[in-house]
Amino acid sequence: MATISTATMEHLFSYGTLQQPGVQLATFGRLLDSRPDQLPGYRLALLAIDDAQLVATSGKTHHPIASRGEPTDSVPGAVLAVSLEELRQADGYEVADYRRERVTLASGLQAWAYVDARDAAP
Repeated sequence: MATISTATMEHLFSYGTLQQPGVQLATFGRLLDSRPDQLPGYRLALLAIDDAQLVATSGKTHHPIASRGEPTDSVPGAVLAVSLEELRQADGYEVADYRRERVTLASGLQAWAYVDARDAAP
């Protein structure tokens, strides 16, 4: 397996199924390095998933979705280290109800996160 240079790595914050080993293997072909963090100013809801392939991959008919909330709200999750190509693969995994957005995590780290596409862009 080829190694990925840390210089080309992106940070992707996941609060849901992209943290699952089976989903990572199916989506990226490998297990990702991760560390805990939180997404401030967002809260979680559940989204019904109609895509049969996505349900088969995740094993879940409902996935969490982060929507803008109060400043005191926070969503726990993990920062995943991904290549640019893997970030594109993650885009293909997520359904249209999610929008990839640049966020600042509780740690101060800038990362990408898939948030509720119905929320207005910042």
